[in-house]
Amino acid sequence: MLRYKLIKLSSLILLFVLTACGSKNKLTETILLPDYPSASGLEYYNKRFYIIGDDANTLLITDSNFRKVDSISLYSFTEKRIPKAVKADLESSTMVNDNDQQKLLILGSGSAANRNSGWLIDPLTKKTDSIRLDTFYQRLKANGLAEINIEGVCAYPGAIILSNRGHKNYRKNFLVFSKQNFWKNQSEAPISMVRIGTNTDSTVFNGISGMVYSPKNDQLIITVSTEDTRSTTEDGAIGKSYLWIVNDISTKRNWKAINPTKIIDLEKVDARFKGQKIESVCLVGETKKLLQLVLAADNDNGSSTLFRIQIAKN
Repeated sequence: MLRYKLIKLSSLILLFVLTACGSKNKLTETILLPDYPSASGLEYYNKRFYIIGDDANTLLITDSNFRKVDSISLYSFTEKRIPKAVKADLESSTMVNDNDQQKLLILGSGSAANRNSGWLIDPLTKKTDSIRLDTFYQRLKANGLAEINIEGVCAYPGAIILSNRGHKNYRKNFLVFSKQNFWKNQSEAPISMVRIGTNTDSTVFNGISGMVYSPKNDQLIITVSTEDTRSTTEDGAIGKSYLWIVNDISTKRNWKAINPTKIIDLEKVDARFKGQKIESVCLVGETKKLLQLVLAADNDNGSSTLFRIQIAKN
């Protein structure tokens, strides 16, 4: 009887520990941006959020509490949302070191000729420089990417990672490693490509939609969404979204393929993630045990939603 009680007590203790660990993953705040469309790129720098929509005319700037403090005009279309046929499809952003200055790099997806462009923006002066990416994207095709759809980018010391999203007819996600200022010498910039993740279920495809680098732990945090689409340009029914975490990412740029170290089903963290197409992630803080993240969702309805979330590192 005593042994039974000890076993039962041990089981209860184990259950408590597992529950306590699981509770570290939690959604702490949801923010609706009803007037800003299609948030697809998100960056946090100097206590400000920089938000870009794939069909938005402006870059939205908010304070750390998501109150609008500024914006930067990039295009001059009269519509709230730039028409799909001509939009630059700005899908990703990161801070880079450019001539010893921190600047915001924003990339178009490259999924059509008019999407082979990007921006380099000085957050202090608000100076904007448009950049063309045709040469680099053509080299990605020459190196084996059958279809270009750059959905994420993040810088890490001395280098940069871009993510290429597949779809149900091209069931492959890739990470592309290059030097941090690759756009300056596109014909010579180094390129190495690593396939990431597996998609064994033929009824769905989990595509990379954004990512950020955690410098304290050399982790790559990736947003992944499920969408019923069979090309790089069409939209489809929205399914689940996930976080993939890859440990020791800087040591894996020459691997042929990698799988995420950890997968987090966001609907299991909080039911409010149901039906949300998570497009981007930024890191706002980290401790020894927790990552503080903000996620952006674009649900193709002309508005955007942000989610503040904390994730256990282990």
